[in-house]
Amino acid sequence: MTERVLVLNGPNLGRLGSREPEKYGSATYAEVAAECVRLGGELGFAVEVRQTDDEAELVGWLHEAADGKIPVVLNPAAFTHYSYALRDACAQRTAPLIEIHLTNPATREEFRHTSVVAGVATGTIAGFGLDSYRLALRALTTLPA
Repeated sequence: MTERVLVLNGPNLGRLGSREPEKYGSATYAEVAAECVRLGGELGFAVEVRQTDDEAELVGWLHEAADGKIPVVLNPAAFTHYSYALRDACAQRTAPLIEIHLTNPATREEFRHTSVVAGVATGTIAGFGLDSYRLALRALTTLPA
């Protein structure tokens, strides 16, 4: 049976490809999603990729993952730095949760240096562009469910 994985994306990531490509790269959101599904299939995962600009919707998806014991690759975007609701939803995880970022927040503006999610995530991968997603999916193959 193929393991289900959710790749969840927070605010403004639906604008990839047109949003500050010098920082976030030229790949569109659709291309990122397709690559996650493709690589996930190679690794034996049934990957669902979702994006929302709505904090409550993202929290609901994390509850779904916790209830279903579904591993998560999470790019919380701006919610990383201040959403305690998101942090509390991540803390309820029942399977691995890997926080990812396209850029390295530690090299950016000071307000981006703190992640409220990192302390409850299995691990964090940041600064590798689209490869951050690839590295996270590969990491899931080595983690106990």
